[in-house]
Amino acid sequence: MKTFTLDEAQSLLPVLESLLKRAIEGQRSADEAGSGLSSLARRIYLSGGMRVDASKVAKMRAEVENHLQCVRESVAEIDSIGVQVRDLETGQLDFPFRLDDQVVLLCWRMGEPAIEHWHTADSGFKDRQPVDERFRRRSTSGGRPN
Repeated sequence: MKTFTLDEAQSLLPVLESLLKRAIEGQRSADEAGSGLSSLARRIYLSGGMRVDASKVAKMRAEVENHLQCVRESVAEIDSIGVQVRDLETGQLDFPFRLDDQVVLLCWRMGEPAIEHWHTADSGFKDRQPVDERFRRRSTSGGRPN
């Protein structure tokens, strides 16, 4: 597993934020297009059947799939960097960080100006703690090899 220093993680935020925005927008677009398909299915069910334009439905399905593919690609790119997407809706990311003999997670959520929190692998966002001098010292001194 790749681990990051605080400085490395911080330097990735602009790229990661762009990827997150693309994934979130893709998810919203897929949800909207999927809502149109669900609405059509409800109308068909409630009316006991009806004629539909099959090519229009196929285009709607393809639109949903294209948006979901964009989401998958964006999340896969974030994952390939070594960063964990914890919550796509809120844009929450975790960066593995070696603290002494333990791997903990630097925690960042879209909209925050910097990475200022961390939590253990067993805990989550609600249990995050402020980054302290142990994290900054590792960033400036080069820390241990990853």
